[in-house]
Amino acid sequence: MALPPYRVDYSPIIDRPRIVWPGGARVALWVSPNVEHYEYLPAARDSRNPWPRTPHPDVQQYSYKDYGNRVGFWRMLEALDEFKIRCTPSLNLAVLDHYPQIRDAMVERDWDYMSHGIYNTQFLSSYTEEQEREFYQDSIETLKRHTGKRLKGMLGPGISATERTPDLMAEAGLIYHADWWHDDQPVPIKVKKGRLISMPYTIELNDGILFRNHFEGEHFIEICKAQFDQLYEEGAENGRVMCIALHPFATGQPHRSRYLYKVFEYILKHSGVWQTTADEIAEHYLARCYDNAVESARRTSR
Repeated sequence: MALPPYRVDYSPIIDRPRIVWPGGARVALWVSPNVEHYEYLPAARDSRNPWPRTPHPDVQQYSYKDYGNRVGFWRMLEALDEFKIRCTPSLNLAVLDHYPQIRDAMVERDWDYMSHGIYNTQFLSSYTEEQEREFYQDSIETLKRHTGKRLKGMLGPGISATERTPDLMAEAGLIYHADWWHDDQPVPIKVKKGRLISMPYTIELNDGILFRNHFEGEHFIEICKAQFDQLYEEGAENGRVMCIALHPFATGQPHRSRYLYKVFEYILKHSGVWQTTADEIAEHYLARCYDNAVESARRTSR
């Protein structure tokens, strides 16, 4: 039977089976630094130009992003280490080849990883089915070779995808997709074979979006606290997920890095917070919540 045009059944959050996180936590908190590599002279692949400001090379924007790997990552890492945060970087896998010091720092801290493509200037939207299938195998093998970890999830490079993406991800053995910013809990995604879930990511608590639009550090602290407070209250009845998305070229600027300390200090002083990785959230959900969620959504959609 052909799949319906929508990948995710509608399921109102007020009428779902209860999610219980390990230790009875109310909120599963995961932190996702976007550790990225941008090409200086990206090849033209489809109608989307990664450097639209000026004819290539765009030294201004390339060098701004490059600041993240040269300086910002290391400044951000100090705050993460202060609170012993285990991260799930949204990783351009070419970073593992181009920046061995960053690779070694992440491996040393036993982070989990989700793919953000190979480069952040190469988008899935131009790929044929076979090219996309090869892309997942390359991603899986690259991560395993450099870190010893199995690749379990993806945030599409440049948040790009094809209609086939969920099916090919599941076929390759991935278990979560972070492109769907539509919920405060994981939910099942329909695929032809296997199982795949959407992992709550964020465009709201996302420094790359906020700081680009002239919001600054005090506002970031305020909305992180407010989001946590609301999810923490709701999580007493049904577990919630909170993601904080970081970009080293943004948060790692000298005038911003101190704000991370205030955010983590506030959140982690609460009991009932499971600070974890996206991989561990996905595995817990698939093992204990997925089947009930599928059945509940089936009843709702009738």
